[in-house]
Amino acid sequence: MPLSSVDLGLGHGARVVVAMSGGVDSSVTAALLAEAGCEVVGITLQLYAQAAPRSRPGACCAGEDIYDARRVADRLGIRHYVLDYEARFRQAVIDDFADSYLRGETPIPCVRCNERVKFRDLLAVARDLGAEALATGHYVRRVAGPAGPELHRAIDGVRDQSYFLFATTREQLEFLRFPLGGMPKEQVRAHAERLGLSVAAKPDSQDICFVPDGRYTGVIERLRPGAAEPGAIVDQEGRVLGRHEGVIHFTVGQRRGLGIAGPEPLYVLAVDAARREVVVGPQAALLRDRVFVGPLAWIGSDIPAPGAERSVMARLRSSHPGAPARLERAADGSAELTLEEPEAATAPGQACVLYDGERMLGGGWITGTGQSAALTATSCGSTPANEAAAA
Repeated sequence: MPLSSVDLGLGHGARVVVAMSGGVDSSVTAALLAEAGCEVVGITLQLYAQAAPRSRPGACCAGEDIYDARRVADRLGIRHYVLDYEARFRQAVIDDFADSYLRGETPIPCVRCNERVKFRDLLAVARDLGAEALATGHYVRRVAGPAGPELHRAIDGVRDQSYFLFATTREQLEFLRFPLGGMPKEQVRAHAERLGLSVAAKPDSQDICFVPDGRYTGVIERLRPGAAEPGAIVDQEGRVLGRHEGVIHFTVGQRRGLGIAGPEPLYVLAVDAARREVVVGPQAALLRDRVFVGPLAWIGSDIPAPGAERSVMARLRSSHPGAPARLERAADGSAELTLEEPEAATAPGQACVLYDGERMLGGGWITGTGQSAALTATSCGSTPANEAAAA
């Protein structure tokens, strides 16, 4: 069924800027809005050196993507512009990605791209063009709530991208539209076929866009020469068990690549970048029931007062289904979550995204983890690096 501009809170003929990456999702977004009677302006951002060929099927943002976006725009008869954002993207996303790994964290560059490029810089361009809205192909729903628009999970739970949009502000959400949030992927591809779009069968992106071969450590080493400095692999008591070729090769919860034989499997418990140490231990020692989060981004008007508690569902990584927790917000905007059940492999640098049912409340970056006294008594104890991060 075609979209109605009224369903999106837009009048007939409303000017809408669409972020067109060259993929099927953003192309269908533009096509459905044009079909609904909107004046669509497509914008493709050149975010990095895109002249390199696509490394394998499913890799993201190769040079052909700009060409694909332009072909779709021509098919739809809409204006299309390519903006060179390479310098901004390098500073706001790629450099942050590299520096996060150097700190022993596990970053999520897609969140930074949405926060600092698409929903900040591109949104400003859309306003300058006199648009009434900026639309993207994200799988998330913008739902009218009693206090204004809310951000909800997509109907297609497998495709839901709300986790990556936790830093969206209320002001931005007023201007944003997400036409695909109420559709499964199969319906989106069916629309692409129906509308005769050349990208209808194009594979989905599966990699970080600026790491098309999947080898992120190579990117970090090129950006930060000397990043792969060797160090020690130690147990929870600090005893040296082996050596490694750089902390950028490890993340909390990792099992493979340690090169250490023993009576039981060992897992990465913490990455201490300052000491160039990787702390390992048994799987049980990964369990944590306290999560410390940096300053919260909160979309709604119902943010807890400092010192107040609130029940939430917390997603601790993009593939995490969510865990019931109690949230307590501090006066400086940071927060502590107490999980009802302990979780393993919660890594600093990942996002902790909070929900109330289908509604996404907001979230923040994980700065550290810890164990309650009850959990400590039944497990192998906290690692020094995690306790330091929590402090």
